[in-house]
Amino acid sequence: METQELHRGRLIDHIQLVVRDLPASQAFYEAVFKVLEVPIGGTGEGYFWADELFVSTADSKAAQGKLTGRHHLAFQAKDRAMVDAFHQQALRSGGSDNGAPGERPYHPGYYAAFVLDPDGNNIEAVYHGEAERSASSVRITF
Repeated sequence: METQELHRGRLIDHIQLVVRDLPASQAFYEAVFKVLEVPIGGTGEGYFWADELFVSTADSKAAQGKLTGRHHLAFQAKDRAMVDAFHQQALRSGGSDNGAPGERPYHPGYYAAFVLDPDGNNIEAVYHGEAERSASSVRITF
């Protein structure tokens, strides 16, 4: 068996979005993930994935023929410049503005931008301000 390595957090194992137009969604997410320094993990007939996010067509077995509803997904950014770049790239890649980059009242230093992806999901990039992380991610090897 080939060794694989995943990077995971504590709460979410994975999220599936079922989309109407997979090529449009794939172009959007590949572009914004490049800015966020998150590689696409893989692609196949009717799907692609990156870290904990799995995106598929309604025809996939996992989707059972139904589109998902509107979701809010927040992706981590390493600094304010990355949030700004995310917003600009998302707008160039089929997203629409849902909140320009700026500080939010959630806590001091919360800097975020919001866009709607091609299916209307509210996608956010957020930088929580200066902080020390114990690790960049959790590594799981199997």
